[in-house]
Amino acid sequence: MAERYPGGVISKTPPVITGPTGGEGGSASGVWTLDTVLEYEKAGAWPKPTLPKELYTWGLNASGQLGDNTVNRRSSPVQIGSLEDWSQVSFGNQTAVSIKTNGTLWAWGASDEGQIGNNGIANLSSPVQIGSLTNWRQVSNNGGLHTAAVKTDNTLWTWGRNASGQLGQNTYILVGRSSPVQVGALTNWQQVSAGAYNTAAITTDNKLYSWGRSQDFGSVGDNTIIDRSSPVQIGSLTNWSYVSCGDRWTLSLKTNGTIWAWGMNNIGQIGDGTVITRSSPVQIGALTNWASVSAGAGHAVSIKIDSTLWSWGNNYSGRLGDGTTVNRSSPVQIGLLSDWSNVRAGGSTSGAIKTNGTLWIWGSNSFGQFGDNTTINKSSPVQIGALTTWFQFAVGASTIAITKG
Repeated sequence: MAERYPGGVISKTPPVITGPTGGEGGSASGVWTLDTVLEYEKAGAWPKPTLPKELYTWGLNASGQLGDNTVNRRSSPVQIGSLEDWSQVSFGNQTAVSIKTNGTLWAWGASDEGQIGNNGIANLSSPVQIGSLTNWRQVSNNGGLHTAAVKTDNTLWTWGRNASGQLGQNTYILVGRSSPVQVGALTNWQQVSAGAYNTAAITTDNKLYSWGRSQDFGSVGDNTIIDRSSPVQIGSLTNWSYVSCGDRWTLSLKTNGTIWAWGMNNIGQIGDGTVITRSSPVQIGALTNWASVSAGAGHAVSIKIDSTLWSWGNNYSGRLGDGTTVNRSSPVQIGLLSDWSNVRAGGSTSGAIKTNGTLWIWGSNSFGQFGDNTTINKSSPVQIGALTTWFQFAVGASTIAITKG
């Protein structure tokens, strides 16, 4: 789901529109559904938010993934360049990808499998534009060695590693693609997530598709353990709204507020109270009030429509944020507050933005990814600095974040 405002998450409840409508500077508080957003936009009543601004990074930098033209580790945020036109960022296995407000696509960091997308396999320590197009809408690189993106014309593109067919190109090749290649000819893709070995996407008519590695844990979700090198529809339902791929497992939301998962479940990351591998989607509990989800390597974080924060799965280094290091096979609430708006799970670190624009991180801090000038792990959320203007972020062994105007 495109994050249009830092204080909103997906829900069945329409947002409150304040300020100018149909123009620059308005705001929307509360929560919304994709349908609500589209209805408001078609009526010219959805305000344009103040544009995002600076890009900041910190943490591990062995492959130049911080983008500051060095390979030096940073334990506090450093601004990347002086431009104020960044709008979206995703962070994978030491590779960062980002979209600017003008629709251009940028990447930096590790590119040994071509996952930067600039026709090369050399690491880059500062952002480089991928092609010259200005029609990129959403991009994902969630812990793997490949990248996927959707353009404004609703076409789907992938690049990087393809040994398990995760590019969706109907091939399995050890040598991946070093520049974006279109997946099929369809023009109805809405959102995509690129995991460690799998890719999944939602269409504009709310169908769910998945592909990539499945031979060991049924990670594709089509009730088989067969690798898929092109997209296969998962079931026949048309009520999927968002998907997030982890390390051989996947989380997805439906439009009715339910949450579903499948794939590897050795440490309870599926969240159904078991450690049983699932080769097709299973519902997590019976609640219908889930608003957003994010899958990490072996754990998950989620926000409900009441803005409470929840997590489950692997809790090594305290990445679940519940004050312990005990693994959880079903969702547990993080604290008692109900002011969370945006959450992300990384490999061994998690983070979230509150409705007041503050940024909080927990879990592993061995590479300074907290940005608090320490390398001490934390098993509950700690605020990063004093800024109240954080807009969107991605977290792993490094943290990459964008502030809002």
